Amino acid sequence: MQRRFTTQQALERILSNTNPCDSDGEDIVLQPDSDSELSSDEETPPLPKKRARLASEPTETAKDGTVWREEQVGKRLHFTPIEPYPTDGEPRAKARRSVRSRLQSFLCFITLDMLRSIQEWTTQHARHTEQVDWFMDLPELMAFISVIILRGVTKVPSLRDSWSGNLANPRIIATMARNRFQDIMQHLRFDDMFTRSERAETDKFAAISDPENHYPRHNKSRQEIPQSARQMDRTEFTTQVFSTTGATLTVYAPKRKKVVCILSSMHSVVETEDTTKRKPNTVTQYNNTKCGGDVIDQMREYSVRAGTWRWPVAVFYNMIDMAALNAHVLYQACTGVQERRVDFLVELAKELGDSHVSEKKARKEKLLRQQPSTPSPGKRAKCQVNHRCTNNCATVRCVDCYKYTCGKCTRDIPWQCQGGE
Repeated sequence: MQRRFTTQQALERILSNTNPCDSDGEDIVLQPDSDSELSSDEETPPLPKKRARLASEPTETAKDGTVWREEQVGKRLHFTPIEPYPTDGEPRAKARRSVRSRLQSFLCFITLDMLRSIQEWTTQHARHTEQVDWFMDLPELMAFISVIILRGVTKVPSLRDSWSGNLANPRIIATMARNRFQDIMQHLRFDDMFTRSERAETDKFAAISDPENHYPRHNKSRQEIPQSARQMDRTEFTTQVFSTTGATLTVYAPKRKKVVCILSSMHSVVETEDTTKRKPNTVTQYNNTKCGGDVIDQMREYSVRAGTWRWPVAVFYNMIDMAALNAHVLYQACTGVQERRVDFLVELAKELGDSHVSEKKARKEKLLRQQPSTPSPGKRAKCQVNHRCTNNCATVRCVDCYKYTCGKCTRDIPWQCQGGE
């Protein structure tokens, strides 16, 4: 015998058997068939269109594991937006106390942990491919970065010219020898070479990402974006909104085959303008506050970028550019000192290289002090000053620098009596 259902029972039965994923959020319209039998004691008013109530909103998982939920434009989302920092904001008290030099400002962006990581993996590569006793300490790595910055300030046709007789920068020569600079550049690495192939299976940026993830990464593959947001063929001026924990993603189509993605943590509501282009408020605010892009374009005047076949090194150059640019802004804000960017870069390079230059000078003086005051009997040393000579013979050391000095390179001192001041 056929079972009879009231209108309410029929509606509940149909909804209970409906798969939320099949409906895709569309309206479900219930219309009784001609064969449907209803109880005679129930009235049968016209059935209005009714939207299914889903137990949970459909979600989409991006390649990196981020879970997104598509939202309606104009709907208030359930998270507390982060208050934006004012564009003219001042550094916090802690930053003012800790940033008193250009180097301290720079190390807020290229941190000591990052430098130690580069030191470790560069040394690993050199010992594995060249010699087991190869070594580079942290001051020498900072001096290496100093030379990179100085080469960006004083552009010359080639690397060799930075140490040449005509085009050389004296600061570069005083900081590091060309052969040593090229040696470090050859072995410069940013990750563990023995685990790279394994990590590269899931991370395309494995060569610039050490296991501790010290480095900031710019994932151009946009693995955090949901797949449906990647669709390019969209109706012009349409907006799609997604939400995840504490953030919204706006996907706007300014043209038919162009998509703009805006990720925001300060918009709990994404609304569109009542204009022809129907721009969402997230896009409008981005356009009004993107002045930083022009500043970055100006940064290229003194960029450290140089030709390289290795893309991790190109990323490293960009990291130095960005760190130096931000360090300049932070240094001026914390100290109140206003200086041109080129002057800041030259002084920053000096501060980066000072420790290594001092250590190198101390080692050299120690070796000179260890020299005998006079050459061995019957032997003559070569002049170590070469100010006015070319490897002349010498028998006497300078009392100040302990270098063997020939007659031509000796300073003439006027005759003085013992009572003279």
